[in-house]
Amino acid sequence: MIRACAAAPVLLACSPETPAFKSTDVTGASFAKDLRLKDHHGNLRTMKDFKGKIVVVFFGYTQCPDVCPTSMSTMAEVKRLLGTQGDLLQVLFITVDPERDTQPLLKAYIASFDPGFVALRPELDELKGVADNFKIYFKKVPGSTPTSYTMDHSAGKYIFDTEGRARLFSPYGTDAATIAADIKTLLSGT
Repeated sequence: MIRACAAAPVLLACSPETPAFKSTDVTGASFAKDLRLKDHHGNLRTMKDFKGKIVVVFFGYTQCPDVCPTSMSTMAEVKRLLGTQGDLLQVLFITVDPERDTQPLLKAYIASFDPGFVALRPELDELKGVADNFKIYFKKVPGSTPTSYTMDHSAGKYIFDTEGRARLFSPYGTDAATIAADIKTLLSGT
């Protein structure tokens, strides 16, 4: 009887341990497989360009009054919290307002958070396909003038591992320390 009990811890140590993420684990998801969009410099980018890095994808727009700047500031803080591992983080901001978000505007916007972040701009006719691929919502909400509209949109972040696989979904409002902890878990190889 003593031998059987002594062997139990050894068997447990051989079992693969499921990582304890604080964000929603979407490992194996059949969406958000790739993207093919121009960045704020006009260069065509795909997920393969960022292989070896943790990629965080956030959809928003530059004239967003609150959610977008808060989320981007949170990601700048995540990068700071990662310390030397911050170089392994790539944040991608994908605009849901390509009508107003020109490449120069996106370049200035993204630089105000971190010069290493990348803004991506789908053409208007590409936007729905990109949104469908990532299962995000967006809708133009008319304003008092034709150019004063707002954009309702999903506000969470997709987090991809270093191989470009969607692994986590972090809802809006998740604090920087929580996201950084999940990214460290991914960087540890789980």
